[in-house]
Amino acid sequence: MSYVDEIIEQVIKQNPAEPEFHQAVKEVLESLRVVVEANEEKFRKDALLERLVNPERQFKFRVPWVDDKGQVQVNTGYRVQFNSAIGPYKGGLRLHPSVNLGIIKFLGFEQIFKNSLTGLPIGGGKGGSDFDPKGKSDREVMAFCQSFMTELCKYIGADTDVPAGDIGTGAREIGFMFGQYKRIRGVYEGVLTGKGLSYGGSLARTEATGYGLLYITEEMLKCNGQDIAGKTVAVSGSGNVAIYATQKAQQLGAKVVTVSDSTGWVYDPDGIDVTALKEIKEVKRARLTEYKNYRPNSEYHEGKGVWSVKVDIALPCATQNELDIEDAKTLVSNGVIAVCEGANMPTTLEATEYLQKNGVYFVPGKAANAGGVATSALEMSQNSERLSWSFEEVDSKLKGIMVNIFHNLDSAAKKYGFDGNYVVGANIAGFEKVVDAMNAQGIV
Repeated sequence: MSYVDEIIEQVIKQNPAEPEFHQAVKEVLESLRVVVEANEEKFRKDALLERLVNPERQFKFRVPWVDDKGQVQVNTGYRVQFNSAIGPYKGGLRLHPSVNLGIIKFLGFEQIFKNSLTGLPIGGGKGGSDFDPKGKSDREVMAFCQSFMTELCKYIGADTDVPAGDIGTGAREIGFMFGQYKRIRGVYEGVLTGKGLSYGGSLARTEATGYGLLYITEEMLKCNGQDIAGKTVAVSGSGNVAIYATQKAQQLGAKVVTVSDSTGWVYDPDGIDVTALKEIKEVKRARLTEYKNYRPNSEYHEGKGVWSVKVDIALPCATQNELDIEDAKTLVSNGVIAVCEGANMPTTLEATEYLQKNGVYFVPGKAANAGGVATSALEMSQNSERLSWSFEEVDSKLKGIMVNIFHNLDSAAKKYGFDGNYVVGANIAGFEKVVDAMNAQGIV
């Protein structure tokens, strides 16, 4: 049995009931097969893949807090510190009922390669809790965040592990967590990113993931003789990534016609109204059913259906495995030319392979949504220097990073004979830097 197959089998056996983690490991290792086989004897002797797929450490802890009725609630908190070969652990905190150890491990594993691709000195980590901020008062959210950080603060620091936001963790949650960290540890340091502008946050951080997604999409199309201007786009989700991906797509001359949330989706043939979307989601924290009040010509549909609309480009920006094989077949039959992932692993393996076989340009999340963590690393730099850069400075650096990521993954794919396979290219480009650092630092 090949080394790659051995490790995939081992991961499944040692981590039962963690299908998302199995999927992430399989997707990465399958595309690294060509590199591993070229170095199999050395990698096997050094147990390199075993070290790569096993986190350096992981924490699981209880989070008790009191709700507005005086009832004590208990959630579970997680932090997985996966790989620090190229820098301090860096990765978001996800607050969502679906969170479990397997989800956090899949996200942390992906983060190793995503962070490597940015070219910045940050390792891979991830954390979160099964707490759901939806429907909770500000006081309840604060009570949870303070209890969560009381435990988490033992394991993080500006030069150790720097968490950020993710699904369910926005500026409000980061603020409460930062305040509690400072209160307990007695230090004012850049321990979290995604902070408010008044206390060490970076301009353009809010927009970064969505904007970065469009910068890499634009560059990828340009390198394949296409122009993003005039294209029709389907976006899924209506959170931070989806909102700013929609905004930047429209600034670049494309027309975004869909967004979605957990209850339904909107089709707006005239193009999504970003101002209305922000009002509904960022101000009112309401459902997309309200969108029709702003745009009477739009359609609201219950359930799932974003990928049924005929578009040129699909940008899945909601959550993992939201775009399945049936969706991929629909997109292909409707003539889609590109799918670029704004969320983490939103496309199933089967769907990814189908899109690639049918000539669709496909850029995986570890490359396409790296703009968020890249700008988080820029926020860390600003915190370390006690400086604040302008929006234009940060945005310009972000665009440069995303364009560079595309060219690195394109070159890696070509180097190993996989021209146009950006999944293989992204994994190899991210992997080579991490492995070089791991080898230099000995068996640790």
